[in-house]
This record gives sequence, C-alpha cells and structure tokens, in this order.
Amino acid sequence: MYKILIIEDDEIIAKSIEKEISNWGFIAKKVTNFQDIIPEFVEFNPQLILLDITLPFYNGYHWCSEIRKLSKVPIVFISSASDNMNIVMAMNMGGDDFISKPFDLNVLVAKIQAILRRTYDFSSQTNLLEHNGAILNINDNSISYNDEKVELTKNEYKILQTLLENKGKTVNRDNLMIKLWETDNYVEENTLNVNVTRLRKKLESIGLTNFIKTKKGIGYIIE
Repeated sequence: MYKILIIEDDEIIAKSIEKEISNWGFIAKKVTNFQDIIPEFVEFNPQLILLDITLPFYNGYHWCSEIRKLSKVPIVFISSASDNMNIVMAMNMGGDDFISKPFDLNVLVAKIQAILRRTYDFSSQTNLLEHNGAILNINDNSISYNDEKVELTKNEYKILQTLLENKGKTVNRDNLMIKLWETDNYVEENTLNVNVTRLRKKLESIGLTNFIKTKKGIGYIIE
C-alpha cells in the first residue's frame, strides 16, 4: 500500500485530499511541522509527495530541493500559483508534475495513480534511516548531515545500519560480526575495529562527532 505525504498548510484542502486518497486505499499523512518537514518525511517514508508552493517558514521550492538531496520520491506540486514561471520553476527544482488549484479530486487521484505506476513498476522504494538529523540512505549507502554527504563502504554501511536500527541499545560485537559475514566470507575481529574507526572518521568529516559510542567489553551504541 502506497504512502502519500501531504505538504499543504490549508487545513480544509489538506483534509479533503487526505480523505479522498484514503478512500482509494492509499495511506495519507498531513505534515504538521512546517518549520522542519524533513524529520516527518524520513519517518513516514512516503512513495509520493503532494507539495504546495506557498507554505509557512519556507516555500515548496525549498522543501523540494531539500528532499531531492535525500530521495528521488515523486513530488507533485499543487498550487494556485500556476503561471508558466512557477510551473517551470517547479519542474526545474525536481518536481514530477504540477496540478493547479482549484482541482478536481478525481483528477488528482488519477495523476497520483499514473505517477505511482510508472515510478514503482520500474524502481524500488526509497528507504531512509534518521537519527538526530543524520540520514542514512539505504539505496546508495550514504549518510547525510547538515547538507554534507559521505559515501560508505559496504561494511561501514552494514555497521551503521545495524546500530541505527537498534538506536538506544548496545549492539554487541558478535552481532556486528554476523552482519558483516552476510556480505563477506569471513571477517576477523580486527576487521570490525578497522571498519568502525574508518566509519567514525567519515562521520566526523560531516560533523557527526561521537556519533557512535563504545561500550567497553560489549560493543557499540548510538544514543
């Protein structure tokens, strides 16, 4: 079942969209914090976004640009600012379609269905893990933080993914070794130490100092 994130500050419009697309079997969520949309986007992990241009704090172009740093999820602009300049700008910023307000809800649903079909018939869904502003992109083995991005090796990614999936809990060294064995024939204990050290240096290079903590004699934790 596809999830759709609605970034629309007009509560009446947002509720009518949410009700209509829910009736068609989609899972809909309205953004509540317009000052910082990214955490809600990452947590909900939608397969499509409906995005207004005129929003509190930052406009839709800003949020389209921020989302595009993390994901290729389809973005459909919905706006009454439907002059040619805004439509062109929306497409240039990374939008996939533009629907002018006021619109027929049946037309909106048809557009959503068409975009989802052509997007997910040919590609997999985007998966992200987020913690305190750091975002691990499972599709390209990268981590982003404060507009900085660094690519990880296969082992570094596996370690970080495991720790993020268990954030707040200490992951013992044996469990991390097992995760690495899934991608390598054999991993010595020293290999884990080397990979954690390299991973920490990469995290520090984008401002994530002390992101991974050591629990002496046990393993590692992201708190």
